[in-house]
Amino acid sequence: MYSQNLIWNKCEGDAWCPFLTVNLQHPFFKNLEGVYIIWHGGQAPATVYVGAGNIAERLAAHRQDSRILQYSSLGLFVTWAAVIAPFRDGVERYLADKLLPKEGSAHPNVTPISTNLPW
Repeated sequence: MYSQNLIWNKCEGDAWCPFLTVNLQHPFFKNLEGVYIIWHGGQAPATVYVGAGNIAERLAAHRQDSRILQYSSLGLFVTWAAVIAPFRDGVERYLADKLLPKEGSAHPNVTPISTNLPW
């Protein structure tokens, strides 16, 4: 089985990025493609969504998605990692299988590519 070692991004101060306010216009996001994980905090933190593609575009779209926003009161966070196109679908599949997100079930039907989790 293939494996990818990802560098999961945090925000300033080595803190998890708040999903609703991370600056998607920052030059860092220009043409950045990979995978991302959105989760909520609270008493029982859980993965809300796992996805892949152009990170800034996908996160901007998710900020309008009521399926994700319903968890806002628990605090929504996001992290992402660059993944090149040939591995992206497999990494997304692995993350979805491992983290069992509460929302979104349209993950690629491909062989999972194992990777490190952000936490």
